[in-house]
Amino acid sequence: MKGTNKGFTLLELLVVLVILGLLASLVGPQVIKQIGGSKTKTAALQIEEFSTALDLFHLEVGRYPTTGEGLDALVENPSGVRFWNGPYLKKKVIRQDPWGNDYVYRSPGDYGAYDLVSLGADNSEGGEQENADVVSWE
Repeated sequence: MKGTNKGFTLLELLVVLVILGLLASLVGPQVIKQIGGSKTKTAALQIEEFSTALDLFHLEVGRYPTTGEGLDALVENPSGVRFWNGPYLKKKVIRQDPWGNDYVYRSPGDYGAYDLVSLGADNSEGGEQENADVVSWE
């Protein structure tokens, strides 16, 4: 009995590559969409964490940090502030948003005692989907 070649023909390999390409084109956009949505949810959760810390700061100091003091007042005692009993964040660090940008903090805010905003993936106001702003007042 002679040995037979066991392997794939070029045509079989091309068919498999086409099928894999079709699957990637169907599944790929859905995966990318989920990644973008998870970053938006992460930003919303971080804003909630900052909001809780800001409320605790307000409870102890009697006011929210000024715009100039910023979120750093949650981890370091601003000069001249009495009754500061921080740090008010567990990790003692002010994280950037999931896209690597700083959060925008204003106090007093246009929408409340303070405004806290992540400007989204494009790091500019407005936008849709992953570029949409994530805000503390909604």
